[in-house]
Amino acid sequence: MRPHWSLDPPITFLNHGSYGATPRVVQAAQQRWRDRLEAEPVRFMSDELPPALDAALASLATFVGVSRDNIVLVENATAGANAVLRSIDWQRGDRVVIANHGYPALKNTLRYLAQTRGIEVIEAPLPWPITDATQIVDAYVGALDGARLVVIDHIFSPLAFAIPDDALAAILDACRARGVKVLVDGAHAPALLPLQLDALVAQGMDWYVGNCHKWLCAPKGAGFLYAAPHAQAGLHPTVISNYFGEGFQREFAWCGTADPSARLCVPDAIAFLNGLGLPRYRSHLKTQAADAARLIADAWQVQLGAPLDWCPSMVTIPLPIDEAASAEGVARWRNRLLAEHRIEVPIHPLAGRLWVRISAQVYNELSDYEALARAALTLR
Repeated sequence: MRPHWSLDPPITFLNHGSYGATPRVVQAAQQRWRDRLEAEPVRFMSDELPPALDAALASLATFVGVSRDNIVLVENATAGANAVLRSIDWQRGDRVVIANHGYPALKNTLRYLAQTRGIEVIEAPLPWPITDATQIVDAYVGALDGARLVVIDHIFSPLAFAIPDDALAAILDACRARGVKVLVDGAHAPALLPLQLDALVAQGMDWYVGNCHKWLCAPKGAGFLYAAPHAQAGLHPTVISNYFGEGFQREFAWCGTADPSARLCVPDAIAFLNGLGLPRYRSHLKTQAADAARLIADAWQVQLGAPLDWCPSMVTIPLPIDEAASAEGVARWRNRLLAEHRIEVPIHPLAGRLWVRISAQVYNELSDYEALARAALTLR
C-alpha cells in the first residue's frame, strides 16, 4: 500500500495520527479542483463552488450518519469547536468541564474564554494509566455539578483510546439528566469509528466536530461541525463574512475567499476507503496497532496505558527510560529518533514520564515497529 502515498521513502512514518497523510489519488483530485478554480476564479467561486460543496457535504453526511441540514464543512475540528464555544452567550461564573487529558487547543480556547468572559473551567480527572471504563464515567460525571457545558473527547489524542460506547452513553445520560450541554470532540473518529451522529442526539449530544484529514485521508483543511437542530440557533463561524444571519448552512458555506479544494475532495477520500473496504480498513488498523503495541511493550518490558480493545488505530506506550517528563525531553527524543533512525513518531509527557504514541495505517508493516523497538533501546 505504501506506493499509494507520497511519503518520503527513507522515513519510517508512525505518526498518521497527527496530520494524516493523503493518498496520491486524492491529491490528484485536489489538483484537478485547483486547476478548475484557477482557470476562471470568478465563475468557479460564484457558479461551480456552491453545488460542488453541497455534493461533498451530502457525501460526508451519509458517511457519518447525519441529516444533510445538520452538518457543515469547516477547516478542521478545532475551528468547528471554536465556533461552538465562542458562539455561546457566556455569563460570568458559567462552568465548563473538559478532561485533564483533553486536546490542548480546546483547553486553550476555554482558557481564553475564562480570561475574556469569566467562565470557570473544570478538569475532569481522568486517570492515566487507565484500566476500566467506569474510571472514565466517574471522572466526567463527578465534575458535572453546576456545569453548563461539557467537552468530551471521543478519542483522546495523546492517550490514543476511544471512549467505549457504553461509557459514552452513560456520560451523555448524566449530562441530559442535569441539563448540561455536550460538545463531543471527535477529531480522530471519522473513518475509525462507525459514526451515527443523529442517533447520539437522542442520548444527549448537542454538537460534534471531526477531522477528515486524519483517518478519512482527505487533504488538510477539511473537517466538519455537526449541530443538532435545537443547537443551531445563534451558532456562527469564528470568521463572520457575507452571509451573517442567513442561517447555519449559509454562514458556514462562505467565510471569505479560501482554497476549497480540500473540502471538495472528501468524496474522493471516502471512495478511496470504500475501495479498500471500510470494515476491513478498520479491522486491519485495530489489529495492526494491537500487534505492534504488544511487540514494542514486550521488547521494552513496559505496561501499556489502556486496554488494547479501546485503541482503534493508535497506542500510547511508555518509553523504556528513567527520565521525568519535560518539554525538553519530548523534543530531544522525537528529534533523535528522526535524525539518528529516520523514525517519525510523537512523544508525549504523561503521568510524570515520557510516552510514545504509535499509529497504524495500511502503509505500515510490523517491521516499522520493530525498528522503533530497537531504536529506543539504543538511545537510552
